[in-house]
Amino acid sequence: MEKGADIQDKRILLVAKKIKELRIKANYTSAESFAYDHNLNRVQYWRVESGTNATLKTLLKILDIHKISLAEFFQDL
Repeated sequence: MEKGADIQDKRILLVAKKIKELRIKANYTSAESFAYDHNLNRVQYWRVESGTNATLKTLLKILDIHKISLAEFFQDL
């Protein structure tokens, strides 16, 4: 059971890393400024990037901001 949790944690961290990469690619050095500019809760967005908390609703909102689909986002994960 613990091994499965390890796999899940790695996947969550991959998603978080990719979200952070999208922010940086959009020329935002700060998660806080990105969240502020896009009307996202700053603490919640930071948690998404750190892999500690993400809802599907938040993920979809972030993907909409970056104008990419779920398929595009998960393509190389």
